[in-house]
Amino acid sequence: MNIVTKVLAVLTALEFIYIFYLETVKTDSEKTAKTFGMETSTLKNPGMNVSMKNQGVYNLGIAALIITALLFAPGKLMIGCLMAYIVFVAAYGSMTVSKSIILKQGGLAILALISLLF
Repeated sequence: MNIVTKVLAVLTALEFIYIFYLETVKTDSEKTAKTFGMETSTLKNPGMNVSMKNQGVYNLGIAALIITALLFAPGKLMIGCLMAYIVFVAAYGSMTVSKSIILKQGGLAILALISLLF
């Protein structure tokens, strides 16, 4: 795996850690509201708050899997599968929530997949 792919994979993991931070630690902050196109009052709703925190833990898990794959499975397969999964989820979010999700959540993963080809 080339250095560009590794850097893009690490950046993708950092992005998912940041998403975890917004969704789990700063759940009802202005920054979280702006990032996800929601009102802070909606994020303060107990049901939404718990859902955001659960989603944040999922995103932290994705970051952990990327880092684990980079450290212990240095081949292309695991990183390729993880990046493809991220692009798939981003595409789904793009179709169901906001078209910009494909680039916001999937952009780095798309670049990592492309770099795997070279």
